[in-house]
Amino acid sequence: MYLFYTPDIEREQCLNEEESAHCVRVLRYGVGDDILLTDGKGTTYTARIANANPKHCTFEIIKAQKQQKNHTFHLHIAIAPNKNAERIEWMVEKCTEIGVDEITLLCCRFSERKQMRLDRLNKIILSAAKQSLTPYLPILNDMTDFADFINATAHNQAQKFIAHCYEQDKHLLRDAIQRGQDIIVLIGPEGDFSEQEIQSALHNGYLPVSLGQSRLRTETAGIVACHTAVLVNS
Repeated sequence: MYLFYTPDIEREQCLNEEESAHCVRVLRYGVGDDILLTDGKGTTYTARIANANPKHCTFEIIKAQKQQKNHTFHLHIAIAPNKNAERIEWMVEKCTEIGVDEITLLCCRFSERKQMRLDRLNKIILSAAKQSLTPYLPILNDMTDFADFINATAHNQAQKFIAHCYEQDKHLLRDAIQRGQDIIVLIGPEGDFSEQEIQSALHNGYLPVSLGQSRLRTETAGIVACHTAVLVNS
């Protein structure tokens, strides 16, 4: 069954114009058909179409059910976007499918991209969540300066990791994770973090980790970190 997104379902039992068109014109649902909805905050609704208008599809709620997350910890990936925006868009899509809870876009010393279109990324997140029948939409934070992010998370009680390519004693991320605890993972740009950024992170409680023997592209590293954290906790 297809999953429709209805963030204002408690206030209005109606799909927005885009979802209405997809429901009625594309999927050809009609009056009396049952559909599955989510508010993006963990609740799914079984509803029955009352008016199959392709611009204003209304429904009646039959049942509401709060869904449990697949994991009990909060997974936060903070990553410096690539120069090629499509690569970070692909990463955001796949991390949503895997189960990330929060994504922050980082602006680092060696960053080649200083901004991203949040509206486009949020559409990608929504599409990925619906495709994978995920009732929780991850939080997407706008571009944040590396130093500001480190300062903001300095006293965060989550497990904090920085993945970098410098020669340094590092544990594999999979071996460093303690199950059931919140996780923050920093992923740098194609030119990696600067030495000063790494020292700042370490000074504020971040542990250096490796994602394996291969040197990974930024977007690949983001996906590997996300999948590793979810898999270790599964």
